Amino acid sequence: MRRLVPVLLALIAAALLASTSGAAPVPDPFVFPVVGPYRYTNDFGDPRPQGRHEGNDILAPKKSPVVAVEDGKIKFWTTSARAGCMLYLYGASGTTYYYIHLNNDLTKHNDNRGKCVAGIAYARGLKSGAKVSAGQVIGYVGDSGDADGVHPHLHFELHPGGGRAVDPYRWLQNGQHLLFAAPRGMPFTLELRGTVLSTTPDGLRVRTASVGAWPMGERQSKLGLRLLVSVPSSATVQTVRKWGAPGTPTDLAGATRGQAVDLWTAAAPTTLKAERGDDLALNASLVSLLAR
Repeated sequence: MRRLVPVLLALIAAALLASTSGAAPVPDPFVFPVVGPYRYTNDFGDPRPQGRHEGNDILAPKKSPVVAVEDGKIKFWTTSARAGCMLYLYGASGTTYYYIHLNNDLTKHNDNRGKCVAGIAYARGLKSGAKVSAGQVIGYVGDSGDADGVHPHLHFELHPGGGRAVDPYRWLQNGQHLLFAAPRGMPFTLELRGTVLSTTPDGLRVRTASVGAWPMGERQSKLGLRLLVSVPSSATVQTVRKWGAPGTPTDLAGATRGQAVDLWTAAAPTTLKAERGDDLALNASLVSLLAR
């Protein structure tokens, strides 16, 4: 009987979760809601002055892009002194997501001079009631509401089937992190800097330490992402003594595991696959290998 107790408890917990999640499950993985540097812990259920914490706080630099975790419809919420600038994402799966404490500052300082409007709290041009796609920018990290003066962060809640809040931590842990965020179809170019993992018939597999995105001007570091980038015959492959110095022509056959690499992608229209860095979704135009 003692051996059955953990099994029974697990079945009961699964049944309770299923009862709140409606007909469709929460997408797993979904797109991680913040683009750029971040940190968070599993603080769901922690005590707060207003009661138990019903989400996870994702700390990030002020005005970091906040994106839709799945396709759906958004609704602005601007009348809560506690939440500040907030929006709901009604996901296509039936899950509702709360995005709380969005930006209300006009400068990099905590000036509180902005309003809960598109271009400040919400993405420029976005309207309440609009349909959005997974990975689309819908807002910006801030410290509005009762987070005023606290480290900017996104309070993120997950409500399967529109019901009670459940701990979003495991979904965040499995989230697909974007290399950059831009409107669909917008031309972009990336600089990927990292180390060579291997070469393939299709291209180069790299461990990416940092990425810069243009014309958005975004830069992320300490990524550690593994990407397979297509290297067409038209791409320039060279060896350099230092970054930015003139190079000597070479080919991928000369690349070795652990060698430092700086890779620029060819200009291309933005797609979700490119934002995620899916295998062979990015095409190199210039590959610079640091001489050993």
